[in-house]
Amino acid sequence: MKRILYFSIAILILNSCASGPDDGWTELFNGKDLTGWKQLNGEAKYEVVDGMIVGTTVVNTPNSFLCTEQDYSDFIFEVELLVEANMNSGIQFRSESKPEYNNGRVHGYQCEVDPSDRAWSAGIFDEARRGWLYPLDLNPDAKPALKMGEWNRYRIECIGNSIKTWLNGVPVSHLIDDMTPKGFIALQVHGIGSSKEKEGRQIKWRNIRIKTENLEPSPNEGVYVVNLVPNNLSGAEKEQGFKLLFDGQTADNFKSVEGDTFPAEGWQVSDGMLTVLEGGKGNSIITKEEFGPFELKFDFMFTEGANSGIKYGLGNNGPSVGLEYQVIDDKNYPVLKGELNDNQTLASLYDLIPAVKDARFVKGVGEWNQGRIILFPDNRVEHWLNGRKVVEFTRGSEEFNKLVAGSKFAEREGFGMAERGPIHIQEHNDEVHFRSIKIREL
Repeated sequence: MKRILYFSIAILILNSCASGPDDGWTELFNGKDLTGWKQLNGEAKYEVVDGMIVGTTVVNTPNSFLCTEQDYSDFIFEVELLVEANMNSGIQFRSESKPEYNNGRVHGYQCEVDPSDRAWSAGIFDEARRGWLYPLDLNPDAKPALKMGEWNRYRIECIGNSIKTWLNGVPVSHLIDDMTPKGFIALQVHGIGSSKEKEGRQIKWRNIRIKTENLEPSPNEGVYVVNLVPNNLSGAEKEQGFKLLFDGQTADNFKSVEGDTFPAEGWQVSDGMLTVLEGGKGNSIITKEEFGPFELKFDFMFTEGANSGIKYGLGNNGPSVGLEYQVIDDKNYPVLKGELNDNQTLASLYDLIPAVKDARFVKGVGEWNQGRIILFPDNRVEHWLNGRKVVEFTRGSEEFNKLVAGSKFAEREGFGMAERGPIHIQEHNDEVHFRSIKIREL
């Protein structure tokens, strides 16, 4: 009996050794030295201590990056890290350093390490390029995931154009983007300028590993999706109920406000964009379909001084009178065409509520902005701009009714209160481009 028991145990041990608990994983750090890594840009201190990579801040040096010598395309990456308070850091992935780009400055995707009160850890930042792609305002439930004084496990999954992040098992970000399909991984120590107070702060990394073969995409977990691929509807967005109103090729879902067909003049579908042309005839368009409570996502790009808007809550006063998400060039419009009230600026609820914006999250002329309107079943409404909520109100509330009563809409009975109605894109005699227009009913 003992011989059978010993034999069974031996078989289990052999099977365990053959497959291994980390089957398919490659260790990127040997626990002894920095073989396979190289430092770029800044001169922060990186050293190996007790089986850990320790990064230490140094004054008067830019952001520092300890980079893998190898590039990676599709992968699943995991690392454990321990970070001091008030120290910004990040994990670069699919990143590059090229002499022709900003003198070799490291640029590309970064999974954020943010122990500040902002708490955007595991959000996605585009280092030295586009800035924030996935701020955690989009997933506030994930903000408490980082644990101070404890080791934190980060996980990054890049498969095709899908990028997902987790922190301590909490799903944080989901980005669809194809700008950089391949690059190195790097551990960042953020620059601290000349601040002696911040010198000597440390971040530690251990158990750094990667898997590059036989990858299986993780299930979608309902996390909000930022999709930067033009006119693309990802599998996760489909699961969440979104559909395309504009697919980059046809305007079949729209018609003129004044008729049953798409306008013959003033609009153009070209190069994946739905464009309202300069010098049009005031012929706005609306969706053929009407919507109740909804979530609408759309990209827009304005020309210098241009003005347009997305209207909703239409119907009680006709297809052109309703709530409006203002699309306008805040910087140049006042210079070219006259001053704007605060409640007439970009992403505001036009003529009623000003958008509260951070300038870092506003794209200018010739750049694509991401807009978002959410009309909840309980009449709450939110306007978003590039991942930040900038307007919030409730239709029919006392505050809302007071604002309407003091506006040019005061005589419009039931203004903005229609239960169902079309989505309206305004033609305002200026050139503005739209794409990736998506909607789901709530």
